[in-house]
Amino acid sequence: MVNMIRGGRSYVSSPPAFSNDAKRLLVCTANTVSIFSTSTALQTSSLEGHTAPVTTVIVVPASSPASNILCYCWTASLDGTIRYWDFSVPELLKTINIKIPIYSMVIPYLLGNEKQPYLFAYVSLKVTREIDSKKHNSGQICKCNLTESRLVGGMTLAETKVPEPITISSSGKYLGITKHQRLSIWKVPDTETERITLKKITLHHTKRMTVHAFHPIQRIVAAGDSTGRILIWRGFGDKTFTSDEGLVSGKIPSNDEEKPGVRDNDDADSCTTWHWHSSEVNVLFFSSDGAYLYSGGKEGVLVVWQLDTGKKKFLPRIGSPLLCYTVSPDTSLSSISCADNQIHLLKMPSLEILKSISGIKFSCSLPEEYESFGSGVAFDHSSALVALRTDNYCVQFYSLFDDLGISEVQVCERNHQPGDDVTVVVTLVALSQDGSIMSTVEVKLAEEGIGGLICLKFWASESQNKKFTLSTIIYEPHRDARISAVAFHPTRRVAVSSSYGGDFKVWVCNDELEQKDVMLQSSGWTCHAVGSYKKKAITAAAFSADGSILAVAAETVITLWDPDKNVLLAVIGETLTPIVTLSFVGKSEFLVAASWGSKPQLSVWTMSKLSVSWSYMLHVEAIACAADLSSFVALALLPELSKCQESIGTNFQGKDGVILLFNATDPVPVATWSARKAKGGALAFLQVNPSSIEDNISDGKLPQALLAYMNGDHEYVLFDPYCEEIHELNVIPQKDLVVPEERRQFGYASIYGELPEFELKRNQTLWVPSVPSEKPWETIFSGSSHNLPPLTKLCSAFLESLLEKRTAAVE
Repeated sequence: MVNMIRGGRSYVSSPPAFSNDAKRLLVCTANTVSIFSTSTALQTSSLEGHTAPVTTVIVVPASSPASNILCYCWTASLDGTIRYWDFSVPELLKTINIKIPIYSMVIPYLLGNEKQPYLFAYVSLKVTREIDSKKHNSGQICKCNLTESRLVGGMTLAETKVPEPITISSSGKYLGITKHQRLSIWKVPDTETERITLKKITLHHTKRMTVHAFHPIQRIVAAGDSTGRILIWRGFGDKTFTSDEGLVSGKIPSNDEEKPGVRDNDDADSCTTWHWHSSEVNVLFFSSDGAYLYSGGKEGVLVVWQLDTGKKKFLPRIGSPLLCYTVSPDTSLSSISCADNQIHLLKMPSLEILKSISGIKFSCSLPEEYESFGSGVAFDHSSALVALRTDNYCVQFYSLFDDLGISEVQVCERNHQPGDDVTVVVTLVALSQDGSIMSTVEVKLAEEGIGGLICLKFWASESQNKKFTLSTIIYEPHRDARISAVAFHPTRRVAVSSSYGGDFKVWVCNDELEQKDVMLQSSGWTCHAVGSYKKKAITAAAFSADGSILAVAAETVITLWDPDKNVLLAVIGETLTPIVTLSFVGKSEFLVAASWGSKPQLSVWTMSKLSVSWSYMLHVEAIACAADLSSFVALALLPELSKCQESIGTNFQGKDGVILLFNATDPVPVATWSARKAKGGALAFLQVNPSSIEDNISDGKLPQALLAYMNGDHEYVLFDPYCEEIHELNVIPQKDLVVPEERRQFGYASIYGELPEFELKRNQTLWVPSVPSEKPWETIFSGSSHNLPPLTKLCSAFLESLLEKRTAAVE
């Protein structure tokens, strides 16, 4: 049995934290905390125990240089718990359950030098209230007694519309939150008890503030806004906080003239505004000595400001919007978290990137008209790699077993900067069966209807590290029509591309032609054949397991071709709506198709009878077929109808999809798994490599194959789909699949509500295009031969015509 292998998690959902010796970086990754080595950027261990995403990790600072080896940390999570760990083992030492999702947490007295009888934390909670029978979410800043493991009753610092992150000064004296156009700051008392009231000031601005940071030494706070401006308040809290600390500037300002830039009656000496960023500021942090301020945003540039003079320098070309900047106890090291799921380790003060912790790339945003062009995901089944299109016109290769980025291929050479308008879209990525050849399709968007261009590219790789080099560029391969699919021959260097313009083309690598005594100078790709069917849009294509048959979908019609001779072999049937996916089921005689539209459909066709074997009315997002077996899996989206949701039951709450494992000969699913974020998801059967999964085998038995499911956010799980233990742990309990015999057609109608009755006669009648006529016997044989109605319709029409003639004779 193989344990589930999970990966593809976000590394940048929350700020990371350095260990006291700066040799490790603790990163919040979904329900766990992953610990990486700062010297190798590889994961060494993890903290597992939370049941919901971890939102905060705080390393307990060392009280002396000798205690740098101590490795303790606090974590907070949306599961409503706070946990205390020894991350050197790793071992869970303490759990505090406050039963409310925690969005952010700070612990001021960990940063102070004085011992306190109680350890308090301030937490930003996600509170759910029921108003008029409807649930409403809001935020609260509350106090938690970590020593006694409970929330402090009656101590709410602030109410917010949504949970807000809390920022704390490096000394632990101040904490603050931003709420729209206001910055609220609290002074933490030197000695704290449960009922002590924290003093508070509020600073105002005309724009929405997005982030703020405290100076490590002086009473200075900086805030960034949604327009890219940075505001710096000096001497904040002189009136409110001076009774505790004494005057900072030596006198209390008496009028507005002495407070340049400060709005209204805000408690600050002055306010200075800097502006370089073109969009909202996401990152603000002071250097450890307070001489510099770091800022970053959507441009992907880290700006270093000299606090006294306002002069700046840059770390450009990071390539992705910046999200978070983290300093370490070692002043020569820091980290920057980016929106492309990378954490760069920086050498200070030169800002040189030493190492990068690279997670899987998130799904890229596409213009609305291209969102239906698939998920942009292709699998290398032999190496367990996945190829993903990214926002910066690249394709990332990611190891599913190692949960590690392998390489990136620059699909088109463009000086892309974060925030730029999308001018090129990589619509398709396809890999050959052995993973040595890649094909990409890119579309240069037209500007005001002028200048659009479609490119088909073939790439070749000679090594396992997936260093692809460009082999051939084909401009406008199907004139100006968009390409709907690209598929590779299973054993030869042959590919097919289909287009919405009404044709498909078979491409052959010149290496294949050289084997046939046709010597060519280059190893590029050339067009071998062109085919079409009644000028219909070609929406999908697939090769059979041995490559002898090419299946092509012409909208709703499935056609079979000889790819070598380019001869139409058969037309096997028609679906209700246009087909978007075709796939042969291993080495069997079955072909599976998925259709989208007003009547989505999953249908299985048999090659021996050239007819449909069975079908369901399902919206299928992805299909994967086992290479040597007659089984396949389908990822179906759950319907949003309330009636169907009621019949689904509690097992699908919060889940929008279901994975169905079928034997192609049987419409009853072998197994079923519920899935989250199924929209844009992908499936694949992977070949089993014993050395890659030996640590995850519990009983020493290798599985036949592993199934990979990747959701719309590129989180993935690998498991053995034929393992009964995994079925019992993950599938819907059988009691939810059982329905009364008179209602059940194939055993799981309760998942989707009532499906149409599976009656061949009725289905065929629906599929046949016909025009009502007073004399059906005169028009019934019109049209193409393959579109003739079934015998049942011919017989009834023929008998009706005889009855009409007989009645006329009697009259």
